[in-house]
Amino acid sequence: MWTLIPKPAIQVGLVLLLSFLIGFEREERKQMEGALMFGGVRTFPLIGLVSYSLALVSGTDLLAWMLGFAVVGGFMLLSYQRKATAAQDAGMTTEMSGLATYLVAGLVYQEQYWMAATIAVVAVLLLDLKKALEGLTHRVASGEIATVAQFLVLTVVILPIVPNHDFTRFGLNPFRTWLVVVAVSGVSFGSYVVQRLLEGRGGVMISALLGGAYSSTVTTVVLARDARRAPRPNLFAGSILAASGVMYARFLVLIAFFNHALAATLLPGFAISGLAGALGGWFVASRADGPDGSGEAPQPKVNPLELKAALLFAIVFIALLVLTTLVRESLGRPGLYTLAGIVGVTDVDPFVLGVTQTHTAALPLQVAATAIIIAASSNNLIKALYARSFADPATGRRAAVLLVGLAVVGLVGLVWV
Repeated sequence: MWTLIPKPAIQVGLVLLLSFLIGFEREERKQMEGALMFGGVRTFPLIGLVSYSLALVSGTDLLAWMLGFAVVGGFMLLSYQRKATAAQDAGMTTEMSGLATYLVAGLVYQEQYWMAATIAVVAVLLLDLKKALEGLTHRVASGEIATVAQFLVLTVVILPIVPNHDFTRFGLNPFRTWLVVVAVSGVSFGSYVVQRLLEGRGGVMISALLGGAYSSTVTTVVLARDARRAPRPNLFAGSILAASGVMYARFLVLIAFFNHALAATLLPGFAISGLAGALGGWFVASRADGPDGSGEAPQPKVNPLELKAALLFAIVFIALLVLTTLVRESLGRPGLYTLAGIVGVTDVDPFVLGVTQTHTAALPLQVAATAIIIAASSNNLIKALYARSFADPATGRRAAVLLVGLAVVGLVGLVWV
């Protein structure tokens, strides 16, 4: 196209296309709402052409183009003042769209085509998704927004400047430690957000599957307590089993993020365990008292991005990393496997990822995989105890039997190790 059509002609065509898209969305909104609004399908392309023409005339000197931006901004200000006098809730989205159109045309002249197209498309999406975005603010608590903001500061701002060096003979690396916290919290928060968005619309089984990615232990306790209030043994026992099945997929994702070889070693056994849990749980939940997996979906009460929880996870992670090294050096493999069985009764994530972070020269791949498999099965056993304790008798018995069975199935992965 560059050889057949002059470059300015292609650029003008792109300016017209991108600015027309923004103007078309504004025109449609104006006709739907019947409100006073600046510009439409003709005005926005004209703004783009003015911007491109001034950029062409300016060349390397952007003074004329910048003066044009000031003039267009003045028109936008007059438009907003006019709307503000007519309505108290007047917005500025159309005026900002006009300024964005001006900038898009300037980027096209500078041959920044990807950036120009991205800005135009994102602008159209933000304008068109007005109701969805405004409705989202009613679903998200202000405290959770503050938590996400703090988390972004700690990850995007602080994480890059954390020392990426090993300290002490235990190989403690501040950067890798916090990276583990970020990975675990990120996966958990993704599941947490989906659960909140589906609040009131997802059944118990859907909540259990998402909860398995959040925390299968927490999900087990929540489902067990809900089962005591609304006894439906098959539905809740099957959902608890499904959540623990998802736990294996969650471990694989997190382990693969840090150690591909270890994830590949665990893949066959974890795939069998995960499918056995998820499919077996769905089958049980679909029997008799829960044919459609319906019912009120329990929601997590704690945001996984709470800074206190993240810092506590980091402390536990470091402590288990040191303890793992000491046990391995003092007691060898039997001691490490015993430790794996013991830590399974608590939050197993720090131990699993601590083993993942351990250097393979000091901890062979097969030994690390065996310890993780034992810890996962041990965690299923303690969840069986939780289900038996917190649920009604019928649900507790069924869930305990299913989780013990999953723990046994999980040990089958030792065959591939």
